[in-house]
Amino acid sequence: MLRDAGIDHVIAPPPIDDAALPERLGDPAGFTMAMALFKAAQIQPVGEDGWVLAADTMAHDGKALIGKPRDRVHARQMLTQWRGGAHDVWTGVALVQPSTGRRWIFADRARVTLGNLADHALDAYLDSDAWKGKAGAYNYVDRLDAGWPLACDGDPCTVMGLPMRRLTPILLRLAAPRGSPC
Repeated sequence: MLRDAGIDHVIAPPPIDDAALPERLGDPAGFTMAMALFKAAQIQPVGEDGWVLAADTMAHDGKALIGKPRDRVHARQMLTQWRGGAHDVWTGVALVQPSTGRRWIFADRARVTLGNLADHALDAYLDSDAWKGKAGAYNYVDRLDAGWPLACDGDPCTVMGLPMRRLTPILLRLAAPRGSPC
């Protein structure tokens, strides 16, 4: 997504495995922002004035935050829960410049509706293991491309893990030369 927006970057995954975290109660915006900030703190920027961008995405079923499925059974439970209804997907973002302490932290929400997905389509997807490592047990674009009855109210990029509608203007502003009037 960053490359598509014309933003140069280096990928450096944080040395933590957030898939093992239990489902959480509470504020989805606050939790995802805190996780993004925690991830950002694990990474050293490239260059003296470099910025670190980290994000965390979780689904929310109205009661609890839902992260990545533990196993196939858990993935089935998640997708069955989403089928025929809507759920929120939250992505928290932390953009930090360690050398100055400057930072932007925000969360964005998109509401995803999954229509009546046929059992055979669900089973084929679960057999593919494509659900592994995916918050809410699915990748939005992959499932749209596969013909799943999905709709998104909000930024689809939020569902994919990086809310580009909000993030791009911030990144472009940071990339502007010093002294620029914008």
